[in-house]
Amino acid sequence: MTLLTRGARLVGTGSALPARVVTNAELAQRVDTSDEWIIARTGIRQRHVAGEGETTATLATDAARAALADAWLTPADIDLIILATATPDNTFPATATKVQNALGCNGGVAFDVAAVCSGFLYALATADSLLRTGAARRALVIGAETFSRILDWEDRTTCVLFGDGAGAVVLEAPDTIGDIAADASAPGIIATKLHADGAQHDLLYVDGGPSTTQTVGHVRMKGREVFRHAVVNLADVLAEVLEDADVSVEDIDWVVPHQANARILDATARKLGIAPEKVVVTVDRHANTSAASVPLALDEARRDGRIVTGDLIMLEAMGGGFTWGASLIRV
Repeated sequence: MTLLTRGARLVGTGSALPARVVTNAELAQRVDTSDEWIIARTGIRQRHVAGEGETTATLATDAARAALADAWLTPADIDLIILATATPDNTFPATATKVQNALGCNGGVAFDVAAVCSGFLYALATADSLLRTGAARRALVIGAETFSRILDWEDRTTCVLFGDGAGAVVLEAPDTIGDIAADASAPGIIATKLHADGAQHDLLYVDGGPSTTQTVGHVRMKGREVFRHAVVNLADVLAEVLEDADVSVEDIDWVVPHQANARILDATARKLGIAPEKVVVTVDRHANTSAASVPLALDEARRDGRIVTGDLIMLEAMGGGFTWGASLIRV
């Protein structure tokens, strides 16, 4: 059995969605598509789209406040904020600093992480590492996106897939730095694996940027190739985490995946032998919210009573870069 340093504990979750809901029927009035076509290929029925005054920072701040309330904490209790996003409010400063200022807890550490749909897992692992070493006591880890602002609304292969939103968690450092857990029974982050493969850049990217085109650009994707890589990479990284934690797939109570496409969720679950009823699914209502999708789904499943204290949950995601990863957590 692998001995693992006990990780940070998850003590609160929160989320925020824009007020406006855009259905498939509404999109069908803009591009050559239909409700039936979208549902059959993606499982998506609707998505939330940010309106005037709603930005990545405002959504992230609302999600952070909800997570703090869930944890019975105040902004003054937070000394680390990591925000995962591919759609920051500005090129700089980091959107995390805008959230920090809005919460009124200036002076601690605040920065952004850019790993697209895997961003929340990258941010979670970074926060966990800092909390384990004692560099911080409590952290807000946020995934927030306004992907609607980088979509080509005339490209039906991408504009139907994405939505806006934010999710957040509060992490708390272990009681004793360097404490060793001999098994996966203690609450906290148990094991995490992250990967990247820059050779796959052209399969999923944005065709703009300040250093190249001096524009924001639009999302471009080769869907079939992304699907194939996603199923293989996600199944492999989930198996890696299970091996590191010395637990079996049967031990998992819930899988909280990145909500990219219902077919990817189904295919990955089948490949690993995970029962479909153990997979948290929100893609039908939220669409793909990139870095926000995992914490959004996690918060929903906690608030509706599916995920309860003591459950063993697996978080997983893959996004542009390619980046991908998984994290096993006892809540």
